[in-house]
Amino acid sequence: MVIVGVNFPAVPVIARQQTRFENRAIERKIDSLLALMTMEEKLGQLNQLPGHWDSQKKRSVLTPEQRKMVEEGRVGSFLNVVGAGVTREFQSVAVERSRLSIPLIFGYDVIHGFRTVFPIPLAEASSWDSESVERSARIAAVEATAMGVHWTFAPMVDIARDPRWGRIAEGSGEAPYLGSVLAVARVRGFQGSSFADPTTLVACAKHFAAYGGAEGGRDYNVVDISERTLREVYLPPFKAAVDAGAGTLMSAFNEIAGIPSSANRHLLTSILRSEWGFKGFVVSDWTAVEELKQHGIAGTSAEAARKAIEAGVDMDMVSELFVKELPTLAANGTFAESVIDEAARRVLRVKFALGLFENPYRNCSLDRERLDLMKKEYVEFARSFAARSLVLLKND
Repeated sequence: MVIVGVNFPAVPVIARQQTRFENRAIERKIDSLLALMTMEEKLGQLNQLPGHWDSQKKRSVLTPEQRKMVEEGRVGSFLNVVGAGVTREFQSVAVERSRLSIPLIFGYDVIHGFRTVFPIPLAEASSWDSESVERSARIAAVEATAMGVHWTFAPMVDIARDPRWGRIAEGSGEAPYLGSVLAVARVRGFQGSSFADPTTLVACAKHFAAYGGAEGGRDYNVVDISERTLREVYLPPFKAAVDAGAGTLMSAFNEIAGIPSSANRHLLTSILRSEWGFKGFVVSDWTAVEELKQHGIAGTSAEAARKAIEAGVDMDMVSELFVKELPTLAANGTFAESVIDEAARRVLRVKFALGLFENPYRNCSLDRERLDLMKKEYVEFARSFAARSLVLLKND
């Protein structure tokens, strides 16, 4: 492919980077930690809670119930909790007050910049400039990590071919090739060259899979596609993100041929893990595990939790079904405890790779928060990139 005037790689093929999660020393540490953990503590690693906003303090705070859960090791992650001081406060409860001192991981939607605002991903894609896309993600990572964030729910790599779809702005459009190249650029930008770097922001390729193929462009609607279309159109950007080393993926809200993504073992286990060798973890979308009941494939919350974790969802975002329902199911032998162990292993693997056990406060520096936001060169680059992302249409 030759395109005059743009900086675009010839092929979206890269060296496989999942090896950063294949560390024997880390696996031995996880083995030792799992041997010490109770069932409730293992499930706690699979439980993500939203931050509670205090309108008077104008910041997130731990509610009494959340504090108790963190102290008991029943929370592994928070989302929408931002600020070096705030995340330090939350983290201190986990590492200083819980039995095993397992650190929290903080996630946030860093979609097109953090404090320095960049063009929306669809506009960035219009530039056909993968190096600038990578740089915008790198700047976003520096800023987000300066404010206590470890993990972004991006990039969205959904292929979208219906302009009526309301979330088309978050992705790179309709082309699997372009989507794959920019998925790689964003993963590299967010995560940098080493997880040991405190500016590393763990990427989360979403929404797995075919979320952008909703019938009629109606969000959350059904998707009915062939296996060939799935693999040739919708999966290539996810495969590229995994090969680039993305630490996490997010399962989608939609169903494919009647099977919701958060209960789709073919997607989450057969393809993602067995075929692609993915070593990170899968987080559900907001309450997607609980919504398996609305899809009609689970009659109870317990059944929804079981189907999601057996399919390959490792972390339950917000609905708390794993931590509430799975202890009873494991105790009565409904499914093997080894399934929980493997999910907890994947979450702990990313935390170890980030170095959170060695320094749980690595992203809690007030100096970095003061110095690393909206630098002059960041703003100048954002303005330049915005100009190069403009698309002019002439109506003849």
